Amino acid sequence: MSSAYAWWLLRAGAFRLDGGGMFGLVPRTMWSRLAPPDDTNRIRLQTNCLLLRGEAGTLLIETGFGGKWTEKERAIYDLEQRTVVDALREVGVEPQAIDHVVVTHLHFDHAAGLTVNDRSGKPVPTFPNADIVVQRQEWEDALANKSTMTRTYLRTHLDPVADRVRLIEGDAEALPGIRVGPMVGHTWGQQAVRFDDATGVVCFPGDVLPTIHHAGAAFNMAYDMLPYRNMLSKRSLLDRAADEAWRLVLDHEPDRPVVRVERDPERRERHRLVPVAEVPSPPAPPASSAAGPSMD
Repeated sequence: MSSAYAWWLLRAGAFRLDGGGMFGLVPRTMWSRLAPPDDTNRIRLQTNCLLLRGEAGTLLIETGFGGKWTEKERAIYDLEQRTVVDALREVGVEPQAIDHVVVTHLHFDHAAGLTVNDRSGKPVPTFPNADIVVQRQEWEDALANKSTMTRTYLRTHLDPVADRVRLIEGDAEALPGIRVGPMVGHTWGQQAVRFDDATGVVCFPGDVLPTIHHAGAAFNMAYDMLPYRNMLSKRSLLDRAADEAWRLVLDHEPDRPVVRVERDPERRERHRLVPVAEVPSPPAPPASSAAGPSMD
C-alpha cells in the first residue's frame, strides 16, 4: 500500500487570545497591524486540525479545545460553539471511525477535544477506537502540570485517555508514513508531524509557528517555555521547509493556514510564508449518513 496520504483541513473552532501573549516581546504597534485586536486586546485565532486517510487508516492530527467549558470560560476565550466532532461530522466521519490521534502537545486548545462529557457530565474519550500519539516528555510534563500557565494542562483531557496514550521518544515513524519529531520551545515535549501526500511533504509543526505572522525570529509567544529554543526550532523548520518544498499547516492561523516557505532573496536568514492556492477540499459526506447528537 502506498505511504502517501489523502488529507483535509478541518476547522475545529475559532477563539481569541490576548495579542500581547501571542506575540511576546514584539511591540503592540507592530503586531496590531498584522492581527488587529478587539476591545479587550484579543486577536482572532482558529484551531486547525487535519483528517488523514492512508496506510495507517483514518487519522486525526490535533483535536482543538473541545466542548467541556462553562459560559464564563467561553467568554474569556470567546470560544466558538463548535468542536472537532462537528467538523468531522460535516464530512461524514463519526468519532468511532478514527483509528489514531496525533497531538503536537497537550495544551487545552490542542488536546481538550480528546474527551467529551457524557450524559452524566463525566469526561470520557471522544475517539473510543483510537490510540493517542504524543511525546513521552510532553505527557510527563502535562501530568506534572509543568507550565507557567496553570490552566492549560487539564486533567479532564488527560486522565480519561491515559490507558490509550502511545508514547514516542524523539524523532520516529509513529505510524506507517507518519513521522513525528521534537519541536522544542513552546513546551519541552512539543512535536511536529509530517507525512507525504501525492505531491510532496506536508508538515504540521504545532505552536512553534502558530500563525502566518510568526515567521520572524523574534515573533515568539509569551506562552513559550523556552523562547530562544523556540526561535532555533522555528529557524530549522523554516530552512528545511524552504529547501525541501514542504507545505506547512499552521495550527492557529484563522484565514489561510496552508503555506509554503520562501527565503527572502536579499536576506536568506529571513523567510516568507506564502498561502497555498489549492488546499484539499473535505470529502463529501455519504448521502445516507446521519449524524447523531453531539456529546459536547
